[in-house]
Parts: sequence; C-alpha cells; structure tokens
Amino acid sequence: MIRVGIVGGAGYTGGELLRILVNHPEVEIKFVHSNSNAGNPIYKVHQDLIGYTDLVFTDKLDTDIDALVMCLGHGDAKKFLDANPAFYDVKIVDLSTDFRHKREGNDFVYGLPELNKEAIKGAKHIANPGCFATCIQLGILPLASAGKVNDELHVTAVTGSTGAGQKPTATSHFSWRNNNMSVYKAFEHQHLQEIGESLEQLQPAGDKVVNFVPFRGDFARGIIASIYIDTDLSLEEAQKLYQDFYKDAPFTHVIDENPNVKQVVNTNNCLVYLQKFGSKLHVISIIDNLAKGASGQAVQNLNLIFGLPENTGLRLKPSGF
Repeated sequence: MIRVGIVGGAGYTGGELLRILVNHPEVEIKFVHSNSNAGNPIYKVHQDLIGYTDLVFTDKLDTDIDALVMCLGHGDAKKFLDANPAFYDVKIVDLSTDFRHKREGNDFVYGLPELNKEAIKGAKHIANPGCFATCIQLGILPLASAGKVNDELHVTAVTGSTGAGQKPTATSHFSWRNNNMSVYKAFEHQHLQEIGESLEQLQPAGDKVVNFVPFRGDFARGIIASIYIDTDLSLEEAQKLYQDFYKDAPFTHVIDENPNVKQVVNTNNCLVYLQKFGSKLHVISIIDNLAKGASGQAVQNLNLIFGLPENTGLRLKPSGF
C-alpha cells in the first residue's frame, strides 16, 4: 500500500482528494493535516464522506510516508516545505502554483500526464497543473505537437464557483453567483504562464499568443473552454491529429458530438470536440475543475510515479442529470 499524507485537507481540493483516495485500492491515508480542524472527524467538514471514513484531522505531521499531497493555498506550499524540509525526501504532489513554472533550482516535474507522462513516472516531485491550464492545454497541445500553432489562439472559458476555493468572497457566495456571470483577469490570468511553457516545450519556434478571457459561471463544478485558431488543417486532418496524440491517454477523449459539462462532472475525464469553420478550427474542451483540474489529476500522477495503471481508483462516472 502507498502511505499518503495530506496537508490542507479541509478545502475543496482536499475534500475531493479524500473522496477519491478513501476508495483507492492501493492507498492508505496516514494523516490529514489541518490546523483549524484538528480533532474533528473528516466527515464533519466533508459531509459527503459520512460512512466512508472515520479519519480525524490532525495538527501533527509524520514523515514516515511514501507520498505527500499538498492542497494548500498558493504561496503556502513553498512556505510549508521550507518549514518542514524533511518532506522533500518523500514523493510530493503539489496542487498550488508554487512549483509549476520553470526556474533554476525547481526540481518539480509539471504533472500533465498527456504531455509529460514518462517524466512523471521517474519524478520525485510533481507540480499539478492548474484547472484552466489543464482544460485549455488539452484543447491545443496536439496542434503544438504538429507545429500548427502559427497564429493567435483565442480562448473563452467558464468555470464553476468551486474554482474560487472554499473561503467565501464577494464573487463566490450564492446570492451573487446565482443567475449571474462575469469576466475576470481577462488576458492576464495566472495560468497563461504554464500554458505558454507547455506550448514552447512542444513547438519551440515562434511567438505563440494565447488570448484568454475567463468567466465566472453560475454553477458549482466544471470548466468549458471554447478555443479557435486559423489553420490549414482540414477537419479530418485535425481529428486524426488529436486522436493520435491522445491514443494512450485514458482520460482524454476526442468525441464527435458537441459535449456538455455534466458529462465530465465528478470524473477525471476531458472531452474534446472539433469543428472547422472556413479557416478556423474550433475546439471545445471540458473538464471537472476539482477532478481532472485538480485532485483527480493528482491521483493520476500518484499512480504514475508509483507504477500503477493511470486509472487506478479513478474509474468515476458522472451523474449525468
């Protein structure tokens, strides 16, 4: 069994990680750390886990584990490791932005399996991608792999309220979010840097501009991204390119019907749909921001670094309605 410790277990990504790991056949959860909830049963915070686990939050840390998953806020993961450097000696999957970007001294592998599967298998430390970044990259990486990102990419994407985290804010509480939508961080979202680095990895030449306008949606879970770019590829050529690129990706599916968000919620799947309008290739990419966009992908990365099939513990079905 893989002995896993979790820090930051009280938030949305921590709860989603626990939902998956309590049923994972190869994982034993050794501790779930939370300073604010120490001593409370996990099901008191994550009420969907009533009857699934009797684990209790703790403020104690234990380095006698095989892997640590960090579900901390952005900026807090590096602070945690600086304060507890012994954890660098175990395998780590970090869900924050702290280690995603290429820089000197950063030994974390960028954990997008559809891009870096072999590197993940041999890695000790994994930086889990962001939710928007995952959804958008899975919609465009096949083009970059063929050297076809030769024009500006235009992206509009809508995310559910859980993407804002569990702490209430002015734009996340029900009365504001319900029956409402808004744009935020247009053209300057923080996930653009990791998207750009992945595009550069596959297609080094050229200046690849990603024009990204994110929306807050009036639903809880899921991301839908609408992407278009000018290309000389026919629809049939583009479909073959995408199908070939994802042939060994168990969770990314190129489909032939226009998808909807409910098809992926509660799963680790990404659905990709292509259309051609004149010179423009239109790509729709859909994921669950808490699963494939966060905790599901973290478990997928755990499976890879411990030599398990990618889909172990992740055969999750959407509710559908």
